[in-house]
Formats: sequence, C-alpha cells, structure tokens
Amino acid sequence: MNDEQLLRYSRHLLLEEIDIAGQERLLSSQVLIIGAGGLGSACAPYLAAAGVGKITLIDHDHVELTNLQRQIMHQDNSIGMSKVASGERFLKSLNPTCQVEALEKRVDEPLLKELIDDVDVVVDCTDNFSTRHLINRVCVAHGKVLVSGAALRFDGQVSVFDFRDPNSPCYACVFPPDPNYVETNCASMGVFAPLVGIIGTIQAAQTLQVMIGFGEPLIGRLLIWNARTTQVDEIKLARHHACPVCGPGTH
Repeated sequence: MNDEQLLRYSRHLLLEEIDIAGQERLLSSQVLIIGAGGLGSACAPYLAAAGVGKITLIDHDHVELTNLQRQIMHQDNSIGMSKVASGERFLKSLNPTCQVEALEKRVDEPLLKELIDDVDVVVDCTDNFSTRHLINRVCVAHGKVLVSGAALRFDGQVSVFDFRDPNSPCYACVFPPDPNYVETNCASMGVFAPLVGIIGTIQAAQTLQVMIGFGEPLIGRLLIWNARTTQVDEIKLARHHACPVCGPGTH
C-alpha cells in the first residue's frame, strides 16, 4: 500500500483481525454483485469504501423514481440511467481507486460462467426466486462462496453458502426449487426503506469477513431480521443430502 492507502484504510489497519495483511487481501480481491437495486445499493458502497479491488455490477434495469425511496446508490439525476451506470458513478465517487465493471445485462447462466472464475465472492442482491436458484447452481458448480440476501415488506434474511466447505448447505438445500412458486416483489408487496440497507450492509460485512478470513460468517446459519419488532433470529442450516443441486452425483 502507498501512503494514501495507508491513511484511507487506517481504521481497518488498527483492527488486529484485519491489519495490513487483511487490507491487502481486500485490495487484490474481486467481488461479483448481482443486482444494483435496494440490497446492491447498500452492499456495494461499503465494499468499495472498504477497499475491495474490483467490483463487477450486473443489472439490466434502469433507475425509476419509485426506486429512490430505498436504493441509495441512485439519485434524482440518475432517473432513466441504467442502474449499473448510476452505481458505477456513485462507487467511483466514494473510492476512485476501486475498479468497477458495470454490465447492463440480464443475468443468465452463460454470463455467470464467463465471469465467475475470476471472482472471490458472489453476492446475490436480486429480488426473484428463479435468479437466486440460477446463481446458486453456478456457484455450486464452480465452488464459489455465495452471500445471499433477501428483503421484502418488513422481513429480511442473510446467509453465506461456502462451497469450499463440503458440509456447507446450498441455497437449494434451504429453499428447494419449486416450478409453481409465485414470485412476489417490492412493486406489488412494498418494502420498508431501511430494511434493504440493513440486509445489504450485513451482506457487505459477511463478504469482507469471508475474504479477509476472520470471525464466524453465517455459514450453515440463516439470519432473519424482523423490522416490525426489531428482532433478530437465527436458524441453523444443514446440508440436504437429497438436494438436487449439491447432493451426491449432481456435479
């Protein structure tokens, strides 16, 4: 690190769990964030500010006025822009040394397979069931750490699926694929504005923990936040040996 970086990240360097070695790991790391909406707007800025070397943002959507109630990476002058372009502008204003790759694309399997080998952690900030299962399948197949979050109405959840650990469950172990599942989203159900910030920043914290290698990330645990009661619950998760994604003989 140069003198400017030593000063910029000095409060991290004072933490013995991070120190110079941990910060240098962040500076050389790459994170793939899928979704530049509510969760992505809270997660990406903290990763950029913390010193992640490269962030790849994927989202096909454009900024609308209704997004501004909670998607703090976008402002009034972002309306009509692609969310990834707006996000890139915001992240570069926070930390010009962070490399940001903005991909205005709908995430699909070929795109994920093209990108995933180069990243250290995949952060799922999407808002639909089918995309979460797609991301999970590709992460399982490539042995990548997946930090998954969801937020709707007043309820949020976060977990970490670490496919380097043979005992780690995957997303499908916890939420089995269901072709009859009826999607619900913020447009139809609403969402409490700070909830996406709470869940997104927890995702950022989990991502940093995994990459630096300290503490106990939410591997094998599902954290549930209830914004109505300000209550946090935790459910222990186990790998499902009959899982259609990570079970024996599936990959």
